[in-house]
Amino acid sequence: MDLLRLLLGHRLANRDAAKRRIGALEGVPAMGLDALGSLAYGPEAALAILSPVGIAALVPAAWIMLPIILLLVLLYASYWQTIRAYPGNSGAYAVARRNLGAHAGVLAATALMIDYVLNVAVGISAGVGALISAAPWLHPYTLPLCLGILAVITAVNLRGTQESGRAWALPTYLYIVCFAVLMTIGLFRAATSGGHPHPVVAPAPLAGSQPLTLWLLLRAFASGCTAMTGVEAVSNSMGAFREPMVRRAHATLSIIVGVLALLLAGLSWLIPAYRIGAMDQSQPGYRSVLAQLAGAVVGHGAFYFISMAALLCVLTLSANTSFIAFPRLCRNVAEDGYLPETFAQAGRRLVYSIGLLFLATSAGLLLAVFGGVTDRLIPLFAIGAFLSFTMSQAAMTVHWRRALRKRGGGRHGARHLRLAVNAVGALVTAITLIVIIVAKFTEGAWITVLAVPCVVLMLLRIHGYYQHVDRHTGGLTPVGSFAITPPAVLVVVEEWDRPTIKALDLGLGISTEVTALHLVRLSGPGHDEHLDELRRRWHEYVEEPARAAGLPMPGLRIMEAPYRQLDEPVLEVVRELEIRYPERRIAVLVPELVKQRWYQVLLHTHRARRLRKRLLGCGDTRITVVSVPWYLEPAGPPRVEQPRE
Repeated sequence: MDLLRLLLGHRLANRDAAKRRIGALEGVPAMGLDALGSLAYGPEAALAILSPVGIAALVPAAWIMLPIILLLVLLYASYWQTIRAYPGNSGAYAVARRNLGAHAGVLAATALMIDYVLNVAVGISAGVGALISAAPWLHPYTLPLCLGILAVITAVNLRGTQESGRAWALPTYLYIVCFAVLMTIGLFRAATSGGHPHPVVAPAPLAGSQPLTLWLLLRAFASGCTAMTGVEAVSNSMGAFREPMVRRAHATLSIIVGVLALLLAGLSWLIPAYRIGAMDQSQPGYRSVLAQLAGAVVGHGAFYFISMAALLCVLTLSANTSFIAFPRLCRNVAEDGYLPETFAQAGRRLVYSIGLLFLATSAGLLLAVFGGVTDRLIPLFAIGAFLSFTMSQAAMTVHWRRALRKRGGGRHGARHLRLAVNAVGALVTAITLIVIIVAKFTEGAWITVLAVPCVVLMLLRIHGYYQHVDRHTGGLTPVGSFAITPPAVLVVVEEWDRPTIKALDLGLGISTEVTALHLVRLSGPGHDEHLDELRRRWHEYVEEPARAAGLPMPGLRIMEAPYRQLDEPVLEVVRELEIRYPERRIAVLVPELVKQRWYQVLLHTHRARRLRKRLLGCGDTRITVVSVPWYLEPAGPPRVEQPRE
């Protein structure tokens, strides 16, 4: 059985694309796991900043969630109308490029790409952190677990968007139900106990006596804002939805934001009620904030372990959001010439495999560098997300202003309201972005701040290269007349054999000016034993048949290869032919044995391949290189995988 088919499934035809799209409920696990999973590491990151303050920081930590929830609602309203305004492609890159210009679009794309890579690393490390909090003996295996989960998510997504949405549906909805029940029980007990419920399993004791300062609150807010990452994924992945796309995208966005907002509100109430703080993830015995909450509310029974298993799945699978959105973003960027063309090519299962593999490799390197520890990755996080939020909202503000100018602003109150929503969204997210950069700069955010201009510069350089290619290849001119002068042909002869005869036959068929070049001492110093035999066979098999048939006589030139390579002598003869035939093209025919078995690669030299590479790299437009293949075995027709109905 074909291993590739076993792992990835059968190949899909272009006509299968419509059937591969997903609905609203499938969209939640496919695109919402990042946002839903951020419930675990966003509030925990904020609590980790405030942990030196001790128990006195719990109430302020809960209040920090209020502006985060309000900002989440504002982003929801903004992306709702962005999806409606640009139903085909409402991602930050496309919207910013259309309304703010190409460079703004590149900046938005850079922010999103960095955000998605970091999301994969943070989500998986947070998931492994949740696993370790339930099974502390796994702590030494943090990094291998992270990389193993990354490999599984990559493999599932290579099978297709539909498969990933369905594969992760059960753990996603189980997570939502479990934590909705936990929050409900916890809030009920808190309300019936006067705000001071007795925990079933006591959370970790809170120690710390540092004073609470405005700077600590700003840093905690900056860390807590990671709870909003992933909200933009729906707008960036519109092409994944079935028709009607807008209605399904709105439904998916509403479920994701609604669930996340309610869970954040419940968590902000329960943290001070049960006196739950953040623990050091790098230390043995670590328990996440949600693990402590679940233990405090229901104890360490069956429901606790079911909830932790669902949390683990959602956190580790939250990277799936990036695996859906990142390749589609790269496809759009590549189509505009800012990324290599391969990023725009759909793979075996109609997903953009190069983007998927690039994302997995980048995230794997990040996990390896930072040891798979969430707290070390969080400072790098959120900058890309909020930069893309700001660019998208600013672009939509320009969009609505243009719409008002075209249609007359006085009669369009709805557009004024939409303009206000996006303008406020742009302002608030820009302020939040500045706070995050300032608060997290020395903790590692400087890496992201430095990476953004570097990636922008790389994308612009790639675009410059493609523009250079277009300038040199895009000028259209009429093809030549049918009376084109035949080229001067040079046939490279290593030895007298059937591949050489095939190349000579081809050369004589296309030109009357054919030169065969044989190089002696290619293997090293000493007498070339094949030279006399070559001359005899040339006279017998070439000169006499050509003379008898009245054909032009091809020439035989014999040269020494002083450095045991084909390249330099062949290029020397090519230059001579260019001087002798200034109005003609030069065709270099290279006989080549095709290696059809793995061991044949080891048993033969690769002079022909190196010669072709050197000829193609010489930069002369008059030279045409023709590979003349010879097969040891009949190649037969290529095997075509039959489509499945």
